[in-house]
Amino acid sequence: MFFVLQVNLSGTILKLFGWKVEGGIPPGLKKFVVIAAPHTSAWDFPLGVLTRASTGFNIKFIGKKSLFKPPFGWLMYMLGGYPVDRSKTGNFVQSVVDIFDQHEEFAIALAPEGTRGKVDKFKTGYYYIAKGAGVPILLVSFDYGKKVVKYDPEVFYTTDDSEGDLKYIWNYYKGVQGKNPAWGIS
Repeated sequence: MFFVLQVNLSGTILKLFGWKVEGGIPPGLKKFVVIAAPHTSAWDFPLGVLTRASTGFNIKFIGKKSLFKPPFGWLMYMLGGYPVDRSKTGNFVQSVVDIFDQHEEFAIALAPEGTRGKVDKFKTGYYYIAKGAGVPILLVSFDYGKKVVKYDPEVFYTTDDSEGDLKYIWNYYKGVQGKNPAWGIS
C-alpha cells in the first residue's frame, strides 16, 4: 500500500511542477546502471528521487560520505544512498561490481559528469561498473528546457570498443538542457 502511494504521490508532485516522465524501466530488467545527465544543479537530486519513486523500482545512488553524517545522514540512507569516501584511494569500480554480484536485483544511478560543473567529457566509472558487472546502462536525461525526464527505451550494453561506446553516450546527451544551460553537454 505504501509503495503504491509513494509511486502515485511522486508522479503527482512531478506533474504539479510541470514535469513529464517519458519511458521507464524496461520490463524484466533486474540489474542495471542508470546514468542521468546533464547534472548541472543540486535540483537534479530531488528531481531524480521523485522520478525514481514514480517508476516503482528501487534504484540506489552513490553520494559523498559527508552527506551521510548527522543530522541528515539517515535521510540519505532512507532515500537509497550508498556513501563513498572520495579521500581514500581504492577500487571504487570493483567495489560497486561486487555489490551487483551480491544481489539478484540491483540498480544504481550515477551522474556521469561526477560534478555539477561544466565538463568536456564524462568520467568513466559508470561505464566500467556496467562492463565489470555485465549489466546494461540505462540512459536518462533531465531536460529542464522541455521539463521532461526521459528514459531511453533501449538499454545500452558495453562493447569491446570503449572509445566508441563513450562517444555514443556523450553524443546521446547533446542538446539536452540542464538546469544551468551553460554547463550543458556540447
